Amino acid sequence: MADTKRVEVGFGIGQAMSVKLDEDELKDLRKAVEGDGGWYDLKTQDATIAINLATVVFIRVDDSDHSIGFSGG
Repeated sequence: MADTKRVEVGFGIGQAMSVKLDEDELKDLRKAVEGDGGWYDLKTQDATIAINLATVVFIRVDDSDHSIGFSGG
């Protein structure tokens, strides 16, 4: 199974959605948002989500390493 990242996609209407994407799907989403707009089928681990690219205002990628339990500081 490919390594996934938590990605938040923000929309101009003030809402955002959080999904898990593999590296290839994240690259495809970025390329689509940088393109001419229109509709894009985002394939996540759980579902396929149709997104109107004209409404996307940000993509936030959680790059932090996750750990279980408490971490020393």
